[in-house]
Amino acid sequence: MGLFNSSTFQNLENGLNGAALEQKAISQNIANVDTPNYKAKRAAFKHTLNEAIQTQIQANRTNQKHIEFGGSPAGAHVREENSTMYNHNGNNVDIDKEMSNLAKNQIYYNALTDRLSGKFGSLKTAVRGG
Repeated sequence: MGLFNSSTFQNLENGLNGAALEQKAISQNIANVDTPNYKAKRAAFKHTLNEAIQTQIQANRTNQKHIEFGGSPAGAHVREENSTMYNHNGNNVDIDKEMSNLAKNQIYYNALTDRLSGKFGSLKTAVRGG
């Protein structure tokens, strides 16, 4: 087993990749706030991260009627929101919502990087023998 192959490192990496994808989608939305007929985009990755965490549990079905769980989760992706329209020009980007999502995503990203930094700090302490 490699030093960085633990499930914690993999989950943190997946979370950081998802947060970066969300950042890109939010940035595109903010950049196109006045573009006619532009539809806001959202990154869908947290369900993937939760599924990745759940797939680590191995299930033994003793009956065919038991619910099966496990398998590989679907990847993160960006989807377009077509259900709303805020502006007269067909654009559905709400700048207040986007700025709020930007702040929320930044807090999430910072929490993940803090946790990853703590893991590396623990490894550094172990390598130094202290």
